[in-house]
Amino acid sequence: MSSLKSQIEDSFKKALTERDEARLSLFRMIKSAIKNKEIELGHDLDDAEMTTLLEKEAKQRRDSIEQFQNGGRAELAQKEQSELDIVASFLPEKMSEEEIRGIVKQVIGELGEKTEDFGKIMGAVMAELKGKADGALVQKIVREETGA
Repeated sequence: MSSLKSQIEDSFKKALTERDEARLSLFRMIKSAIKNKEIELGHDLDDAEMTTLLEKEAKQRRDSIEQFQNGGRAELAQKEQSELDIVASFLPEKMSEEEIRGIVKQVIGELGEKTEDFGKIMGAVMAELKGKADGALVQKIVREETGA
C-alpha cells in the first residue's frame, strides 16, 4: 500500500471514530475513486498515480466552487471549499510562480525554440513539473515566455 493511500486510510479511520460526517463522506468518495482506478488499471496505485487522482478530485472541487459562486450558492461553495482544503492537504506543495518561470526558461533554453512549438514546450515543462504546479499557471507562464 502506498504511503499516500495509507494516509488517506488513516484519515478515514480518524473521521470514522470522530463521527465527522462531512469528512467521512469525502473520504468515502475518494476511496471509491481509488478503488475504481485500481480496477481500471489492474493494480494498486502508487504515490504518483494517487497524486494524479487527488489532483483530479481537487480540480473537480475548484470547478464546482466556481459554478456555485456564479449561481449565488455560497453555502454549497463553502462545502466544496472545505472538501478542497482536505484534498489539498494530501497533495504535494505547489511551486511558486518564480520557480515555474525558471523551469520554463530552462526548458526553452534546452529545446532552443522560442515560439515555434508551444505544444512541445508545454509538454516538456509539464513532464518536468508533474503534480508540482497548476497546469493553468504553467500555460500562462509558457505563453508569456514564448509570446505565443
